[in-house]
Amino acid sequence: MAAPSESLSYLEKKVLLALKEKSPAIPEEIVKLGGFKELVEVMNAASWLVSKGLVTMKERVVRRYRLAKKVWGTKALPERRLLKELRKVHGKSDLEALRKRAKMTPEEFSIALGWMRKKGWATVERSGGGTTVAVTEKGDAALEGKGRDEEVISRLAKGELTEEEVDPAVLKDLRSRREIVAERESVRREIALTEAGRKAVASGLELKEEVAQLTPDLLRSGKWREVEIRPYDVRTFAPAIHPGKVHILTEYIEKIRRIFIGMGFTEIAGDWVVPAFWNFDALFQPQDHPARDVLDTLYVDAKPRMGLPDEEVVRRVAEVHETGGRTGSEGWRYAWDRAEAERPVLRSHTTPITLKYLADHPVPPQKAFIIGREFRRDALDWKHLPEFHQIEGVVMEEGASLSMLLGMIAEFYRRLGLERVKFRPGYFPYTEPSMEPEGLLPDGRWVELGGSGVFRVEVTQPFELGAPVIAWGLGLERTVMAIEGLTDIRQLYLSDIDWLRNRKVVR
Repeated sequence: MAAPSESLSYLEKKVLLALKEKSPAIPEEIVKLGGFKELVEVMNAASWLVSKGLVTMKERVVRRYRLAKKVWGTKALPERRLLKELRKVHGKSDLEALRKRAKMTPEEFSIALGWMRKKGWATVERSGGGTTVAVTEKGDAALEGKGRDEEVISRLAKGELTEEEVDPAVLKDLRSRREIVAERESVRREIALTEAGRKAVASGLELKEEVAQLTPDLLRSGKWREVEIRPYDVRTFAPAIHPGKVHILTEYIEKIRRIFIGMGFTEIAGDWVVPAFWNFDALFQPQDHPARDVLDTLYVDAKPRMGLPDEEVVRRVAEVHETGGRTGSEGWRYAWDRAEAERPVLRSHTTPITLKYLADHPVPPQKAFIIGREFRRDALDWKHLPEFHQIEGVVMEEGASLSMLLGMIAEFYRRLGLERVKFRPGYFPYTEPSMEPEGLLPDGRWVELGGSGVFRVEVTQPFELGAPVIAWGLGLERTVMAIEGLTDIRQLYLSDIDWLRNRKVVR
């Protein structure tokens, strides 16, 4: 049903009258047809007309292409340059001789030869001890004119083209080649009259100067009789106003910080790049452990290598690895390599920071925590990120035990608001016993939240720590997933504006 003209604003009427001349039309056309000052006037009025059922607004993504580098407007493709060089030697040449004659970089020559074969311009045959490249009939024909991809490049040299203006197959080939075409996306909007909108226009729309409120000048001059007072409908939809909001991860970090400080912990911090000594060796992780491989750990190419702590401490750690030292353990029974321990590494967990803190404060009791980033070569999926945050904590005091650890983590999760948690046995080279807490996701899956345990004597003895140590490292992002009901860890970093606006504030 058409809205009465009295309920339409001045700008809404101008949009309807412009669409009377052309419907559908893009906003830029309506600006010209209606004599608007700014595009925003059209978009605001059109949004209100959509809510009133008088127009429709459709959006679609338009992809436009241009030359990534202007030089391609005048420079021939590598395969055409190579084809010309091959024709100069009567269309046939030894591969190595052609490579020298072409004066191309090895990469460019390989690209040119590959595209010549793909386009059917040349054949490459191995015979005897060499390889021969020969021009085909199709290659000879190609010398007479431009190929379809070259024609598109010539058109792109003059300006942008939309995906509708280019053959999809040619576009696919050009996009597969680096640094030839660049793509940009834009949103194209089309506004059109609905049946109700046509009836509103047909009923007659009178344009009058419109004011939002009466002023003393309008009343004194009597001009109020000549202008149209904008009507207001309190029942009409109004857009929601969203105040600024801290990102969800920042909110949880602050909440976790308050929880630990409230439980008597001291917050600590440390470097992202640490020696492998602190990341692995001090934690009784053998130097041939798979986790120390470059496929799992991110090493830093830094020279000179990072220094180690006091020589006496290093000697005790090496002794524990080789023979078990004075711990009663047999160690790992291999020759410990100092150079391996000096390798700089992007920390793969925050435990090296907490252990170093205990080494600097060996007299119990000590309670410390860190919320920090860590880095691993993990494949990106619904529960893994190559860079994420860990909630690390340690307690060193007489009587520290597994039962204390269970109670500490359970209490932390209770204060954080995560009720559905369970624990299962785990294994880590530096804790015994070890366990892994798990949280329940809304789709019924249990996800591992981190690791924990009691530090082994092989970890505590070299640093002469004065009491047993319980420790835990919990994934911040996975914990937030379980509390917020997310099923994919990547949602936390996608910047979904609607989700960020509408979610509840963390308290």
